[in-house]
Amino acid sequence: MGARIAVIIALSTLFSYLHMRHALRTESLAQLKAQVFERGQREEAIFLLAEDNHTLLKNTLLERIQTLQSQQEDVDARFAHLFRRLPDGTIRNKTELLDGTRMVQLFVPRKATLDAAFRIRLMAAYDVLTWYGPAFFIRFKTTYIAFPEGAIAGFWPTAPTWSLQLASDFSVTDYEDFPLSLPENNPRRRTIWTGIYKETVSNIWMVSVATPVDLDGRQIATVGHDLFLGELMNRTINEHSPGAYNVLFRDDGLLIVHPELKLESTNVAYNLVSDAGKPELSEKLLGSREMADHLRSLFERVKSRPSEQPILELPEYDEYIAVTRLRGPGWNLAMVLPERVLSEPAFLAARYVLLLGIVSLLVELFIMYQVLQQQITRPLLTLSQATDKVATGDFKVALDTARGDELGQLARAFKLMADEVQRREEALRQANEGLEQRVEERTRELKDVNQQLVQTARRAGMAEVATNVLHNVGNVLNSVYTSAQVAKERVLGMKLEHVGRVAQMLEQHQADLSTFIGQDERGRHLMPFLNGLGRNLLEERTEIVSLLDDVGRYTEHIGDIVKVQQNYARTPRMHEPVDLADLLEDALRINSAGLTRHQVKVQRQLTSLPPVMTDKHKTLMILVNLVSNAKYALDEAPSGERLLTVKLEQAHTDRFRIVIHDNGMGIAPEMLTRIFQYGFTTREEGHGFGLHSSALAAQELGGSLNVHSEGLGRGATFSLELPYVPVQPRAQS
Repeated sequence: MGARIAVIIALSTLFSYLHMRHALRTESLAQLKAQVFERGQREEAIFLLAEDNHTLLKNTLLERIQTLQSQQEDVDARFAHLFRRLPDGTIRNKTELLDGTRMVQLFVPRKATLDAAFRIRLMAAYDVLTWYGPAFFIRFKTTYIAFPEGAIAGFWPTAPTWSLQLASDFSVTDYEDFPLSLPENNPRRRTIWTGIYKETVSNIWMVSVATPVDLDGRQIATVGHDLFLGELMNRTINEHSPGAYNVLFRDDGLLIVHPELKLESTNVAYNLVSDAGKPELSEKLLGSREMADHLRSLFERVKSRPSEQPILELPEYDEYIAVTRLRGPGWNLAMVLPERVLSEPAFLAARYVLLLGIVSLLVELFIMYQVLQQQITRPLLTLSQATDKVATGDFKVALDTARGDELGQLARAFKLMADEVQRREEALRQANEGLEQRVEERTRELKDVNQQLVQTARRAGMAEVATNVLHNVGNVLNSVYTSAQVAKERVLGMKLEHVGRVAQMLEQHQADLSTFIGQDERGRHLMPFLNGLGRNLLEERTEIVSLLDDVGRYTEHIGDIVKVQQNYARTPRMHEPVDLADLLEDALRINSAGLTRHQVKVQRQLTSLPPVMTDKHKTLMILVNLVSNAKYALDEAPSGERLLTVKLEQAHTDRFRIVIHDNGMGIAPEMLTRIFQYGFTTREEGHGFGLHSSALAAQELGGSLNVHSEGLGRGATFSLELPYVPVQPRAQS
């Protein structure tokens, strides 16, 4: 029996290993395929955005050139104001006017002929980069326009003096992107991507993207971006599945990213094909010749694969490869998963299965040996006779309870069972006698408990109503305080002391006032000064009145919040005509101080809808809570990327939807089901009242409040849907 069990254990271990290895391989390869596809879409987004930017730059540059052709004198004057020819023959920005952190810089080599047409192209490039360079700087560190004459205009705020640092013999025609954009190398005039290179001024690895610009069949310029590769390289090296690694290379073998690639020690990129015969270079950049051979085998395997096959095997290195192609530069992103990552967990699990099987076998053999050594027939017969006696109602049984083995335990347990059965029969008889008395006592106890629960529920309801009022009033009081402070600052900043000075001046010259005003230098400026002072005071008064109007609206909203809670005990609140777009603006205005302080950009997508019948202040209370929560959720986002999107649309014929979306901290999936619970909050200073009360208010209005988030760090979207009841026009009398 032991041998048979051992064979079963060995076969179970083998099958477990094979099954787990197959399951892990299937699951891991499926995950690898999904990861490389998702990673490829995420990484190629910046390249596709660059190509879209070039279409805009190209069209705008051509339009600007056509516009400036009729403004030659203005072009010459602006050019002379901004730029000068230096003693070395080059043309660069005037240093006294140059602010490289905000301005476009220009470099024209000394060999270029600066005629009128060329000057128009240069000024058109300067204007286009001034318009779009700061906007593109969010994603692209440099934006430039190069010219066949060797000149270049660019926006590069992180290198504010790059044009002044260029050598006098510098020419953009020496860079790889310029010859690639020529008609003979790019007959289809498409956007082209260079290989990676280390930029001479910043000493940073980057890649350039360029698009030729043709006018009347002749290339007049090339628009381009320089894309820094530091973040892409770090993500490719550091973000991978456990045990795996990532490789990024071009179709011609140019190696862009690999965990062992040491680009900081060189100015030239490594090519898996052309540099294969350079062992010294392989050891310097990759650490060993074996690593270079390994990567070359991986490259050749990827190159020879069918285009529809995303998962490859590299048998000589026991590796699986998932490949995707990045649109734009056409780079290949490969995720490499060693075979040992799949086999080691399966082998470890199989080893535990085998170990547990052996231990179980030994324990079972030991137990069998002990049982067979004991005399079990007589104790079992005695126990069987005792069972018959208990069945007949005789609970006085005699068993050998002194034994220390399992049979002795069974005998003691049986005797205890017999005694317990006897005791319970007696207790059952006594219980039947006092059952009615206990029922009456329990009934009284339940009534007392029910009264206590009713009182507790009433106090909890009163506490929740008070909490909702305090929470909503607190949100609005922040805006009241902010508006009051701004109004105070406006009053303190009014230039009232100038009125006193004017009065003193007029009093001093009261006797010769007409002479003072008409001939004195200070008197001639007195009337214009009074006019300006009057306009300034009127503007300040208008601003203060506007702020006090805001305080009035906020105070009115506080009163309505209290009335809403008071109406719970009375008749339902009456609905009134409400302009939804204005209501959204009120909610944003109430939170405007906090949004400005948190550097949040608000994007509006408001569909024009006619006024609807709804509870204005209850709806406003919900919107104020949602905007306030979104504002705090955006604290996790970088200050320049905090975006709050407010959308108004008609969801169905009988419902409208208001969507509040932020790109902030996001919500974990396990939190989505609890987000509207009373007292639940993710902020340390939060109380968990706002969303709970907002969800209840939405239900009372006949609608719903829902939330959606893709996960942590991916923002959140709150959708408020309410009945769409347009205001009915009054009948003509």
